[in-house]
This record gives sequence, structure tokens and C-alpha cells, in this order.
Amino acid sequence: MDFVGIVDFLNSLLWDKLLIFLLLGTGIYYSIRLRFPQFRQFKRIHKQVFGDMFKKGEKADQDGMSSFQALATAIAAQVGTGNLAGVATAIASGGPGAVFWMWMSALFGMGTIFGEAVLAQTYVDRVDGEVVGGPAYYLRKGTNSKFLAGFFAISIIIALGFVGNMVQSNSIAVALNSAFKIPPVVGGIIAAVIAALIFIGGLTRIASFTELVVPFMAVLYVGGGIIIMVLNYTQIIPAFKLIFTSAFSAKAVAGGAIGVTVKESIRYGISRGLFSNEAGMGSTPHAHAVAKVNHPAEQGLVAIFGVIFDTIVVCTITALVNVMMGGHTSGLTGIEMTQASFATAVGNIGAMFIAISLFFFAFSTIIAWYYFGEANIKFLFGTKGLTPYRIIVIVFILLGSVLAVDIVWDLADLFNGLMVLPNIVGLLILSPQVVKILKEYESGFLKGEKVE
Repeated sequence: MDFVGIVDFLNSLLWDKLLIFLLLGTGIYYSIRLRFPQFRQFKRIHKQVFGDMFKKGEKADQDGMSSFQALATAIAAQVGTGNLAGVATAIASGGPGAVFWMWMSALFGMGTIFGEAVLAQTYVDRVDGEVVGGPAYYLRKGTNSKFLAGFFAISIIIALGFVGNMVQSNSIAVALNSAFKIPPVVGGIIAAVIAALIFIGGLTRIASFTELVVPFMAVLYVGGGIIIMVLNYTQIIPAFKLIFTSAFSAKAVAGGAIGVTVKESIRYGISRGLFSNEAGMGSTPHAHAVAKVNHPAEQGLVAIFGVIFDTIVVCTITALVNVMMGGHTSGLTGIEMTQASFATAVGNIGAMFIAISLFFFAFSTIIAWYYFGEANIKFLFGTKGLTPYRIIVIVFILLGSVLAVDIVWDLADLFNGLMVLPNIVGLLILSPQVVKILKEYESGFLKGEKVE
């Protein structure tokens, strides 16, 4: 078996036979043990997010970010090419019913991501005076396993900082070439230069960037999607009906995508949903760890909103436009399906709109993924490892813009899968602590009792 064959085999083993059950199972377990905070604390979640969003004067420094800046950094990672291409792939492979199962994965994933954020806050650390945190830190301190912590740190640096950012820069190069005929290598240079300027600025500049760009790209894409739905409002109810009926009926699914079964609808919907919102994957806790909050559970609730926005809002808009515009029967998949659907709705401007959205989604993901990798470089090498890491990331961004090879995507999937394993182990071992912290928050902190 050659190298490509080995990577394909490992990906099949991880994503088709193991991780989908581990990630969904952990979400169900956490949601039940925590008594579904995503529903019980729904009002407080939004109060926590939007109340902090409009606070003035709190800037990022070596002591961390504001709660909203941390959320914006997490969403920058969550909302990426998967929201445009991944959703379409799920529909092409699993029929419109895959969207329903994507929603289900998000609902349970909210329990997992609450646990990740709480643990990241609880086991926050300092490296050379700078606040830092994430799975490697709660694995080392909480489970006392240097092996699990080190394995996670190495996996995420490769998965996101290096290989993952090649994938994102390739998407940027394609988007700029598609919309403005900019040569891929030029697009790569543009992305690399801007990224380098942000990297050099450290936590302060990264937080300022995500705080500014994420709301902008959210309004841009959500607003554009809503306009298309309003213009074609008669197709909204039929689209929802097709999604729900296809989720449970093999006959209905076959009408949209020949040969698709309910089993495939469930598989692709859940896997793409989890891959999009990153619940349980160990990425977003790096941002939530450094949020300046009064209690770890506060940032846990904020983290839940990230899943709501990513999957329930952004992915749903992409899915509805594709189903309403007949993308599920076009024979296309990935970003081509989404571009074709938007073009069907509003002409060439729709395809350009997707290209521009893809640029913002992919570039913001590069910044967030770089930061997540940086936290693990500090874990392994301290701040002295940052300069070599930044140089390597910039090189990978440049390479990604001109190397559109399938093996890069496959390697990204592989290391994404590998970093999930130690994180899930840690989440399960440390779940009693998360339960205790939430109970303390709800029974003591919210009632005005002092929490030590």
C-alpha cells in the first residue's frame, strides 16, 4: 500500500468508523449530564454574548481577550469553507435530509463545546507571562498525561497551523481567481503578507482583527442569503418540507439524490455538521481559554453560541439556498453547487458573492488556526518557538495557493482526526469537573454567592 493509500485507509477508519460515534456520543453524554444547558440557559447565552459585544474599552493584552473577542476568534475558525463547500457536499452525498442531521449534530455538539470552554478556562496557564490555554493544558494538568497533551499539541500544529492553512490558502487563491481573475500565486502572496502582519502583532492584533472582520463577514453572508430567500420566499416551506421528509424517508431521499439512503443522510449530515462547528475537536478552546470572564461557565455559554451561529444560522442559509434553487439535483457538489445555486438566484453576481464570502471565511480561519497552533507551540517550546512557527506557516500559505492536490486535503482530515482522540479522552475523564462547575455557577454564582 502506498502513502496515499495509507492516508485514505486511516481516514476511512477514523471518520467513517470511529470519530463520528465518539464526537456525537460525547455530545449526547455531555448534554444529558449537564441537563441541556443549550436549552435551559438559552436566554442567558444571548445576554452573555450580546451584552459583552457592546462593552467598550476592554482590549486584548497578555492577560487575554474580552469574552466577545474570544468568541469572534472561535467563530473565525468555525465559519470557513465547510460552511459553503461542506454543506453542499453533505447534500450531494446524503440528500437534503443530511441538513436535518446536521442540525442534530449541532444541538448535541453544544454540550461538548460547553465542556471544552469550561475546562480551557479552568486550566488556563501562563507561558513567559502570556495567558494561554487549550486541550494540551487541561490534558496535562487535569488528566496528568503528558503523552495525551503532547500528542494533541503536535497533531493540531500539523492539522491546522500547517496543512490546514494550505487548504484555506488554496480556497482563497481559487476565490480571488474566480471573482477577479487574480493569478493564484498572487492571491497566495496577498494572503501571506496580510497574515504575516497580523501574526507579528500577537494576541492583541489577532483579537482586533477577528472582532472587526467576523461580524462584518457574518452580516455580509447572512444578509445575502436572506435576500435570496426573500426573493424566492415561495420555495422556503417546500425546502424545509423536503429536508424533514428526506431525513427519515429513503424514497424521498432518492428523489433528490439517486441512490442515497437514510443511513447515508445521517452519516454525512452528522459528520459535516461536527466538522463545521468543530465541537469536540479541540480547536476553539484555545480562544475561549483566554477570555476575561468572571466564571468559567460564562464562557462555556458563549461557546455554545458559536455552534448556534455556525451550524444553525450559516450552514442553514447555505443549505436552504441550495435546496431552494435546485442545487441538490444539479449533479454538482462542494463549492460548485453553492456558487451555481446563488448564480441561479441572482445571476453572475451570486457567484461573485460566494467567491468574496469564501475569501473572508478562509482568511479569518487562517488567522484563528494560526493562533490555535501558536498556543501549542508555546506549550511545547515556549515563546522561543514562535518565530520559526510563523515562518513555516507563511511558507505553507504560499504553497497552498499553488498546490491544489488531493493529498493535502486528505492529510488535513487525517491530522484533524488524530487531534480529536486525546481531546475526547480528556473530555470524558474530566466531565465530573464540568458538571460540578456548572452546578456551582447556577446554584451559587448566579445567586450572588462569592465563588473562590
